[in-house]
Amino acid sequence: MSLPEWTERIDPCEAHCPSRDLLDLIGDRWSLLILLVVGQGVRRNGELKRRIGGISQKMLTQTLRALEANGLVVRHDFATVPPHVEYELTPLGVSLGDALGPLFQWIEGSYPAVVQARADFAARQAEAA
Repeated sequence: MSLPEWTERIDPCEAHCPSRDLLDLIGDRWSLLILLVVGQGVRRNGELKRRIGGISQKMLTQTLRALEANGLVVRHDFATVPPHVEYELTPLGVSLGDALGPLFQWIEGSYPAVVQARADFAARQAEAA
């Protein structure tokens, strides 16, 4: 298998490749889940918090800021009382969402095999002990 042509310009396997910080961001589970939910339509902070189980408000805010700083989501502030903020994907975020779609499909289709592999591994480990 040969490496894709783009690796001549960007090589994420190199320790100091600048693409690694972007890989860290989009490889983070909270980023992926936020992108998934915001990709379904404009969302308010509270909607995201309710929809993404287990995320703390601090982590939600931190991740939204990182996604905004990297041009993947845009924050809309409305001058109302109480304050009203909405998030939506930018065109760059939409293009990333399009690329992530097959990953989520793979997860959905492959999860039973992964669960079985984990059980098989645990059984082998128990036999070896």
